[in-house]
Amino acid sequence: MNLQRLSEQVGQRLLEKHFWLATAESCTGGWIAQCITDIAGSSQYFDRGFVTYSNAAKQDMLGVSEITLIQHGAVSEATVKEMVLGALAHSLADVVVAVTGIAGPAGGSAEKPVGLVWHAWCLRDELPVTRVEQYLGNRFEVRQQTVMTALKGLLELLA
Repeated sequence: MNLQRLSEQVGQRLLEKHFWLATAESCTGGWIAQCITDIAGSSQYFDRGFVTYSNAAKQDMLGVSEITLIQHGAVSEATVKEMVLGALAHSLADVVVAVTGIAGPAGGSAEKPVGLVWHAWCLRDELPVTRVEQYLGNRFEVRQQTVMTALKGLLELLA
């Protein structure tokens, strides 16, 4: 399934539930928000997107703890959970998706290789759902797969 079709389906589910969506994105740089807002009528269900590429932005815009970033790093389950909860706290959204990862081609390590991406989804007043993926491919492909997983996860959460 392509990104446009997935985005349309997410939009339909959000409309049916009368939910607002926000995104908190690091490695995708706003691509999830772009996919959602590419759909005509998305202003009826898309509240806002946070592009928090730097650690400072994660802290300033989403309230990610400096201690979390020091102890676990930007690409971690702890950080993505704080991102998703911070986006809920700083928006009108009923549901949020957050992503942080290493798109490459540089920046990876033995512990956190290129292609490692943490995803989180959360409905307001519920606990976040997280998932880690190890994607293969170049920078574009890693980011595209991240967006695909983010949208599919929204569909699952809204089912």
